[in-house]
Amino acid sequence: MSVDEPKSGADPHQGSAHYVNPEPFNPKAVEELSPEQEKYFQASQWQIMWWKFRRHKVAVWSAWILLIFYLCVPFAEVIAPYGANERSSTNLYAPPQVIRLFHEGSFVGPFVYGHKSTLNMEKFRREYSEDRTKVQPLRFFCSGSKYKFWGLVDGDFHLVCPAKGGTLFLAGTDRLGRDLFSGLIYGARVSLTVGLIGVAISMIFGIVLGGIAGYFGGFVDAVIQRVIEILKSLPELPLWMALSAALPVTWNPVWIYLGITVILGLLDWPGLARAVRSKLLSLREEEYARAAVLMGAKPTRIISKHLLPGFMSHIIASASLSIPSMILGETALSFLNLGLRRPAVSWGVMMNEAQDITVVTIYPWLMAPVIPVIIVVLAFNFLGDGLRDAADPYK
Repeated sequence: MSVDEPKSGADPHQGSAHYVNPEPFNPKAVEELSPEQEKYFQASQWQIMWWKFRRHKVAVWSAWILLIFYLCVPFAEVIAPYGANERSSTNLYAPPQVIRLFHEGSFVGPFVYGHKSTLNMEKFRREYSEDRTKVQPLRFFCSGSKYKFWGLVDGDFHLVCPAKGGTLFLAGTDRLGRDLFSGLIYGARVSLTVGLIGVAISMIFGIVLGGIAGYFGGFVDAVIQRVIEILKSLPELPLWMALSAALPVTWNPVWIYLGITVILGLLDWPGLARAVRSKLLSLREEEYARAAVLMGAKPTRIISKHLLPGFMSHIIASASLSIPSMILGETALSFLNLGLRRPAVSWGVMMNEAQDITVVTIYPWLMAPVIPVIIVVLAFNFLGDGLRDAADPYK
């Protein structure tokens, strides 16, 4: 008879036999962990977030794309072959030039063909065609158009330059002969930083006001919530337009840029403030928060040292998802001629010149600023999804 089978006449409800280890109990014995398990259990919250984020391949690629875009911000003068407002009167509405490597079966290296232009008096416009007799090799790490680096230091060094006496219009030119590719590089400096500065302002207001509302509650919470509800009830784009139109026209582009940044930051904090408030309402009842209160810690220390670090990762993820809306806000205002204006350069300012549909149908390269806007907004959304998943403790 098997050991597990009950004997005849035994109580049927009696449990089956089981094995008991005869070795004496050792309270100091610890179960051995694999190196991977030990590394995981000893890791900090930020390390675990980084490991989870690396598994999100789309978010990682988006981070690399954004890094490449943001490298254009400090080195725009060096990367762009021309100045942001440099004009070429003989190349109005010139089409994009294609970079090639071979000419008539022979390897030449990176080069572009020159342009031939004719004036069509029937359609009243210039018409361009490639001149394959003009092979214009590109120059790298060269001296080209003069500029002031960040408006401070004179320079003429460029990463790539056109051939001597040649042209290099990778994205074509506009109605005044300004190179669109150089404009996109310079425009990234404004369009990409306006989101970062605006989010910084939004985070300061959102964390401070949301933290006060969530920690103190009561009358203070009620007042802040009513202010948030008023701001959320106002239509966003018309409010942006009204506040931007209130900026003096006589201001220089730098002050207008700062004014738009502040406006975008001041109108974006209610969403973050509500998220911070809801988290603090739950965390302030935790034992470690109550212990800090009993030990005499001040509310500012409890909020900043004990409560906020518990969900700072969620705040970072929320901020990364807010940046695209601010970039689109600046682009929309400049497109409607209510934001930045020439000589300032941003992607919205460049899109403002492509409002006429008849011009766009003839010169479609004027819509080039739409491409980086779409790429950056999608990259930020994918990056935000990856950060949110990495910050989620249940995933």
